[in-house]
Amino acid sequence: MEVILKEDVIKLGRRGDKVAVAEGYGRNYLLPRRLAIEATPANLRNLEQMRAAATRQSAKDLESAQRQAQQLAALQLAFQRRAGEHGTLFGSVTSMDIAAELERHGFQLDRRRLHLPEPLKTTGKFKVPVQLHHDVTVELQVEIEAEKPAGDGE
Repeated sequence: MEVILKEDVIKLGRRGDKVAVAEGYGRNYLLPRRLAIEATPANLRNLEQMRAAATRQSAKDLESAQRQAQQLAALQLAFQRRAGEHGTLFGSVTSMDIAAELERHGFQLDRRRLHLPEPLKTTGKFKVPVQLHHDVTVELQVEIEAEKPAGDGE
């Protein structure tokens, strides 16, 4: 099945691209979510208009992503987790935890934009790459500290 993408789809293509996808993926995922339209002859004639609109939208998105990148570069997220003697966490900090913390700071960001190959499992300072736009990636500062024991007698 051939479709024309209405939005950027990770690992598939950019807005305005004509791509071939599996029938089920197109009918059950892309079309219902309005991420793509079928590549009919009428839609193919409108493809140039869609590409021009996509170019304008991409320029706006790039500008917005650059502004957001400046804000994220200045931000440092701090997490407190239970940890063992050698700084190993009893749990982990995942991309979902980071996305939730960003939301508390006023940033709406999909967790899939955080390039965290595996959850963070030790205390320390980390840099997590965040892809805001296909041309804009920023490193987010994340610090994980061990929780203080509740009964220190203070």
